[in-house]
Amino acid sequence: MNSPLRKKLLGLLFAFFLCLISQAIQPVQSYASLPDEVQVFAGRQAEVRLAVPATSSAVVDRPDIVGLDGQEQAVNVTKLEPLHLHPQQTGHAKLTLKLWGKIPVKTVNVNVIPDLRVVPGGQTIGVKVKSAGILVVGHHLIGAGQDQRVSPGEDAGIKLGDLITHMDGKRLEGVSGVAEAVERAGKSKKGIDVVLKRGNETVKTRLTPAYDAEDQAWRLGLYIRDSAAGVGTLTFYAPDQGVYGALGHVITDMNTQTSIVVGSGQIVQSNVTSISKSESGDPGEKRAHFLKESKILGNIERNTAFGIFGKMSNNPDHSLYSKGIPVAFSREVKEGPAEILTVVEGQQVERYSIDIVHVADQSEPATKGLVLRITDPKLIEKTGGIVQGMSGSPIVQNGKLIGAVTHVFVNDPKSGYGCFIEWMLQDAGVMLKKETSKNLKAG
Repeated sequence: MNSPLRKKLLGLLFAFFLCLISQAIQPVQSYASLPDEVQVFAGRQAEVRLAVPATSSAVVDRPDIVGLDGQEQAVNVTKLEPLHLHPQQTGHAKLTLKLWGKIPVKTVNVNVIPDLRVVPGGQTIGVKVKSAGILVVGHHLIGAGQDQRVSPGEDAGIKLGDLITHMDGKRLEGVSGVAEAVERAGKSKKGIDVVLKRGNETVKTRLTPAYDAEDQAWRLGLYIRDSAAGVGTLTFYAPDQGVYGALGHVITDMNTQTSIVVGSGQIVQSNVTSISKSESGDPGEKRAHFLKESKILGNIERNTAFGIFGKMSNNPDHSLYSKGIPVAFSREVKEGPAEILTVVEGQQVERYSIDIVHVADQSEPATKGLVLRITDPKLIEKTGGIVQGMSGSPIVQNGKLIGAVTHVFVNDPKSGYGCFIEWMLQDAGVMLKKETSKNLKAG
């Protein structure tokens, strides 16, 4: 055989082997992208789409905890058909996937948690929150005589969005505490030792008040605030745990756009008096007021990326549900018809039809989990679509609570974002986070 022909044959063989190797490696790499853990509810059949890259089978080590299609033996898994899990009782099982039914390539931890049902909300609520300190929302210059203007706070390196927690070693309970400390320091001509929070960082500084010759008072040259109030929507009430979740997004200060660190707060009954309709480029709003001697519905303990959370002892008035309904994991949410619960007049909660037009693949908590579009002509006529104050409105699909409305698209007010209820339930402490469940298994 001549040399050129030999080289050509060797090249073809090499290419052939490369193809074989790539065909073998590709499925293994694809298995690595499958989830390490899946949560399911006890007693409730679950569909899990594993999108395996090649002919595979699945088997569990604890069929007494999780059954596969009612069988104890291995079952086939395909790209097109979901795997049906039958959780029998709470606990942990290992689901092993085998390439071509023989080679173990992936183990998925199946965490069976107690069945969970919560009461969907929809009620408009008044939100009153006090920050865990004094929030700096601006700087201003002080007339200190002879045309000199200074801002002691800015000179001390204090920035917008900083949260002042202590002055001269004393914890601040409100803005009145600041005025007393400033007056005392100014008259004694001493600086004030300040401790503040800047994000996750603790900063210490010292500032010296300046005398405002115009107002004849000692000033810091800072605009500060210790509370905020507004209107939103209750998402759920969890009767077994005595907690609630609302809003679906973080409360931020309107001046600094920083999230408010909650010191205390409460949610109260609220009454919708009118609606400013949404238009392209101009999101509308619910106009509402807190009822006289409004009934306190719950306290506010946390303000997170997924809303506000706290204790609640009873299902509030005007609920459309007298008892809890199932909740859905993010993987269970589908594109298609759904409904939201919200108030557009008075305190009456009503159902309105929507379409889920996009569902994000989120295995970990993240905002903007789904895109929804209002389709209900009654709601569109009344509000123009999604308006401010509607955030937190629960989304129900196929009899399950799946999420909450969070934001409106400014240029298309009939559409907006929603978050998955799974992440809200985790922040409420109703559902364990995956890292927590892993720690429990390790213990």
